[in-house]
Amino acid sequence: MSSWSSREGPYLYLIYLAFLGFQPIFDPNAGAGDWLIAAALAGIFLPLFLWSYRQRGRKLLWSVAGMTLLGTVGVVLNLNSGATAFFIYAAAVAARVGSVRTAWTIIGIVFMIASGTFFFSEVPFPFRWAAFIPAFLFIPTIGGLQIVEAERSRSDARLRLAQEEMERLAVLAERERIARDLHDLLGHTLSMITLKSELATKLASSDPDRAAGEMAEVEAISREALAQVREAVQGYRVQGLSGEIANAKLALAAADIDFDIRVEPVELSPRQEGALALVLREGVTNIVRHSQATRAEVALRTEGDEVLLTLADNGLGGGSEGNGLAGIRERVRSLGGHFARTMETGTTLAVGIPSREQRALGAEWPPPTLKVQPQ
Repeated sequence: MSSWSSREGPYLYLIYLAFLGFQPIFDPNAGAGDWLIAAALAGIFLPLFLWSYRQRGRKLLWSVAGMTLLGTVGVVLNLNSGATAFFIYAAAVAARVGSVRTAWTIIGIVFMIASGTFFFSEVPFPFRWAAFIPAFLFIPTIGGLQIVEAERSRSDARLRLAQEEMERLAVLAERERIARDLHDLLGHTLSMITLKSELATKLASSDPDRAAGEMAEVEAISREALAQVREAVQGYRVQGLSGEIANAKLALAAADIDFDIRVEPVELSPRQEGALALVLREGVTNIVRHSQATRAEVALRTEGDEVLLTLADNGLGGGSEGNGLAGIRERVRSLGGHFARTMETGTTLAVGIPSREQRALGAEWPPPTLKVQPQ
């Protein structure tokens, strides 16, 4: 059993009910009644099994108890030796009851009950071993695998919650920054425009030349304010690289991945910084979701006439290049840079972009620069 949360799980795992058919098939004294008993046991088990998929935590104990009782009754009353399969299902469900210690405790109890029924079974030797050995093997094996899967699901859930909280806090911080910037940029400017417009209105009839001068100043102030707003809006379009590094640190920490940051001060245009921030975001997302890495590192430095960003991990590597990385490759190329992805030991993303954008790219020249400081 791999994942109890997969869609095919409830149906795929019913294959273990085949154990119920062993006694009617191989017992020379079996008849139609044995098949009816096997069908009845399966009919009682199925609601417990399917119900367990809709429950979480302590409520699953009812399902574990019901499956264990069904296995015990089936074996002790000699209804069907294949009823030992119900102990395996009980162990698998027990893995999702609570913590790892709690799960192993319940699985241990199920194993002891199954072992006790071995001595009450009326199946003769050596056939009794054939009926119980699968249960003795699969109870700890399936239970352990399900505990690992349950812990992975809980870790993924914690990571999703951490990411959602990070996004929520980032949105709140961005709103506050926008409100503060707009107040700082436009508050004083609009007040000046209002005062000078009122003054020009009063002077329009008595001193037209001075009124015209005031309106010229209003125009100059308005143009300056417009330029400031455009510059601010351009900065809102992408999160800064420093902020993206901070988010990456939080996301990797939530996934129990060590993160080494080696960032030197570099100067970037907003367009360049946005491209590198997207590379880092996509790379960290892939590390968390697919790499199974335990360590990652990011490095940012200037080398010659290039700014270099590398992101490496010690994970599994491999996998195809998805739409996210393909889009980033095109974005980097549009800046006159280069992008490489290597997978020798883990995965390494390397980006190099010119330290200065060219006029041919259509960017503002000379481009405004943003200083990215080490964390």
